[in-house]
Amino acid sequence: MYLLTARQAKAIDKKANDVLGIPALLLMENAARAVAEEVLNCIKSKNPRVAIFCGKGNNGGDGFCAARHLLVAGVKPEIFLAGRAFEVKNEAKVNLEIILKLKQKITEVTQENLDLVRKKIAKCTLTIDAILGVGLKGEVKGIYRDLISMLNDSGVYILSVDIPSGLDATSGKVLGVCIKADKTVTFLAKKRGMVIASGPKFCGQVVVRGLGVDIR
Repeated sequence: MYLLTARQAKAIDKKANDVLGIPALLLMENAARAVAEEVLNCIKSKNPRVAIFCGKGNNGGDGFCAARHLLVAGVKPEIFLAGRAFEVKNEAKVNLEIILKLKQKITEVTQENLDLVRKKIAKCTLTIDAILGVGLKGEVKGIYRDLISMLNDSGVYILSVDIPSGLDATSGKVLGVCIKADKTVTFLAKKRGMVIASGPKFCGQVVVRGLGVDIR
């Protein structure tokens, strides 16, 4: 079984862009389409309530982009941002702006509206964790910690994008707090941290999807 460390996963993305000329935006598009397809596979009800929780980085960008694919498929997700919209940069910003141009509401999660967010989570069929990705370093704190704990406590089905938020992609260590996913859609190959230490307890079912890049 081929496993990737966080550094190797980042290196593949860089090679795709610098050597092959595959834009990061295209990789994000491929990732998001895969996530949306897996979400649709998980949904059994006719009128599902889906919430997507996005961070400010590329993992969040995958979430914003997945929201668009779900909209096209007839599922209108609620979209939450752990942070402020002006803090979102690069490819994630592109996909956030597309969602806003589609007249979709983005709720910025703050300490002040956590109770409201909790009530909305309780009504969901499925939640998508696109908060923190493989590049996470250091302990999860602040609004991220509160949001991850809230999602875990909700009992609602959680699908994580690439890796459960809070799990070290290389060591499998929980960085303070970690999403306990029912399913993780990861890209290119499983990350090393998914199969060692605490990884298996937090990833749930792991589905590997390609991005149109050869990892060899």
